[in-house]
Amino acid sequence: MNSNIVNKRVAALRQWMKENNLDAFIFPSTDPHNGEYVPDHWKGREWISGFDGSAGTAVVTATQAALWTDSRYFIAAEQQLAGTDFMLMRESIEGTPSIAEWLGTFQDKGIFRVGLDGMVCSADMVAELSSQLAKVGDFEVVDDLDPLGILWTGRPPIPRHPVELHPLEWAGETATAKIERIREQLRRERVHALMVTMLDDIAWTLNLRGTDVHCNPVFVSYLLIEQDDVVLFIDKAKVTTEVADYLKGIGVSTQPYDEVIKWMGNHVVPSILLDPCTVNNRLYNVIKNSKVIDGPSPIPTMKSVKNEVEMEGFRRAMQRDGVAMVKFLCWLEKAVEKGGETEMSIDRKLTSLRAEQPLFRGLSFDTIAGYAAHGAIVHYEATEATDAALRPEGLLLLDSGAQYSDGTTDITRTIALGPVSEWQKFVYTKVLQGHIRLQMLKFPDGACGSQLDAIARSPLWESGLNFLHGTGHGVGAYLNVHEGPHQIRQEWKPAPLHAGMTVTDEPGIYVAGEFGVRIENTLLIVPYMQTDFGQFLTFEPLTLCPIDTRPLLVSLLSDDERKWLNNYHQIVCERLAPDLEGEELAWLEQATQAI
Repeated sequence: MNSNIVNKRVAALRQWMKENNLDAFIFPSTDPHNGEYVPDHWKGREWISGFDGSAGTAVVTATQAALWTDSRYFIAAEQQLAGTDFMLMRESIEGTPSIAEWLGTFQDKGIFRVGLDGMVCSADMVAELSSQLAKVGDFEVVDDLDPLGILWTGRPPIPRHPVELHPLEWAGETATAKIERIREQLRRERVHALMVTMLDDIAWTLNLRGTDVHCNPVFVSYLLIEQDDVVLFIDKAKVTTEVADYLKGIGVSTQPYDEVIKWMGNHVVPSILLDPCTVNNRLYNVIKNSKVIDGPSPIPTMKSVKNEVEMEGFRRAMQRDGVAMVKFLCWLEKAVEKGGETEMSIDRKLTSLRAEQPLFRGLSFDTIAGYAAHGAIVHYEATEATDAALRPEGLLLLDSGAQYSDGTTDITRTIALGPVSEWQKFVYTKVLQGHIRLQMLKFPDGACGSQLDAIARSPLWESGLNFLHGTGHGVGAYLNVHEGPHQIRQEWKPAPLHAGMTVTDEPGIYVAGEFGVRIENTLLIVPYMQTDFGQFLTFEPLTLCPIDTRPLLVSLLSDDERKWLNNYHQIVCERLAPDLEGEELAWLEQATQAI
């Protein structure tokens, strides 16, 4: 985005702030449903700052502006904020102030008024911000303002795309059974009702899907589950006759989406479970007539453990996705040698090959194709201005995935397009060792991802290398590619790991200005053995695609690591070969040869 446009928007916001007696305004990256990926209507942080990453918070005062984001976006944010009023605040880096600490430097005397839109900020976020601000000065937080409704000319509307059924043949459990499981959990916790605001939780519970969020098959709505009633708050233009009949058949009534605040403000239930980490602040505070119980929704944990039908759906989807990947990689070798290909052109090619596969519904996220130095930008996305031509040398980092009706895929491969340096080979080998060591791991049921994280990092740490993003995340069953509550990462995430959960394994190293390496498989947690010491678990790799052995320093691998890689490649070849022929089959056989 042009920096002049951003600066004009900031100037207009400051005038609006002055008229509304505000000293600062905060723009989070979320929507009323605490989504990681949000409809265009709620991309206020991107509109005001020009930064388009999926995570970050923009803050504007009368004289300065700043944007906080994590390590995935440091390089991209620095580039996108250049020439604007915004300074970059690198989260988790020593010396970076928190938002409250930064705002405290502006507090001189009198009350400092901080504005935000309580519809797009979680109750927990507002409470934490208010607490932190109280420690640094005399602040007042105003949460009922939305300057975007006034300043954003041509603001996209809230999506109204039709909702569709997600059939039992892919869901594996009826919505009625899911609702009863949720109610049973609420009874155990002695709570009468649950307000569900996360869009993937709603889609999973009702066995419905939508297209309201780019790459995520969800629909904008709220869901109230009581012991005797279920109410879906949704724009009725989105509800087809088929879906309306289905909802009626499972005992779900509907109310207008835009009346949820008023409706819940008047509604009375004995008690209601609200997760302040996900429920927006306006909705959380409007519920006055019921006893509010703070706590996590039971749905994310239920959703994270896949049933047998979902597991088999993942396996089928990964096999079709693997066929598309092999066809692409076979094509890529000759295409790069011929010349004329770029980061964006290979993205289009890979998407077209995936689209040929049965049950393809779209991408699960925008493809990251980073060649050479662009590979060091963790969540790089090529544009017309940055689109790099591929040459038969160096490394290409390709992170991509697709949505199929029976599963969601997420895979990263780093590919040698020609000669690579010894340093690149060393880094590549270390990343692969971390990737393999995690997948070889055996661990007790109930261990958390933070306890496993060091296993993937250990070969990197041995060489003084590290990465700042997470090592793994859950993956939805034809749902969001990022799914919790479990994660594998350095920061403490206590959500336990159980058989049936999906999780990615994606260590990486990024050498700024030179290259990046990341290798990712999606895994299924499966039983390993039962002993007197309890149930132990391990990983089944779902992703089926060769890992490039050309940039590998085989001498650095242990016997167990080499054995794992050969076994994995044997499985990949056996599973994918029946669906390939000719030069593509020959390429697969060559790429999966034992080392």
